[in-house]
Amino acid sequence: MFNRKTKNTIDSLIGATTVIQGDLHFKGGLRIDGHIRGNVVADLEASSMLVISEQAKIDGEVRAAHIVVNGVINGPVFSSELLELQPKAQIFGDVHYKTLEMLSGAVVSGKLSHDQAQEPVLKLAANNA
Repeated sequence: MFNRKTKNTIDSLIGATTVIQGDLHFKGGLRIDGHIRGNVVADLEASSMLVISEQAKIDGEVRAAHIVVNGVINGPVFSSELLELQPKAQIFGDVHYKTLEMLSGAVVSGKLSHDQAQEPVLKLAANNA
């Protein structure tokens, strides 16, 4: 159960010097290194993967199945499968998840809400750094 990770690949990359103003819709895998001022939404949420790197900043809602965060999100986060919060993750908004993995150093300023349809799965990870 805990070793189950989505095996999606990254199809698209938003570079570190890129700033997008407006909503961003994607399919498959997306890595964001830049700044998005708008919502980031996976069109086919069931098979999507979103990676938000340490340099990335999103001002808006984030929706995808598997989300890995190591940057800043100012807005609500909705993960229908797995949400991984890396040590430099900062989320300022409510977080909705099915499974949550949170490393030491990650910050959530908002409510944590599990998917009401299933029992919550919390996974505490040790920071081996």
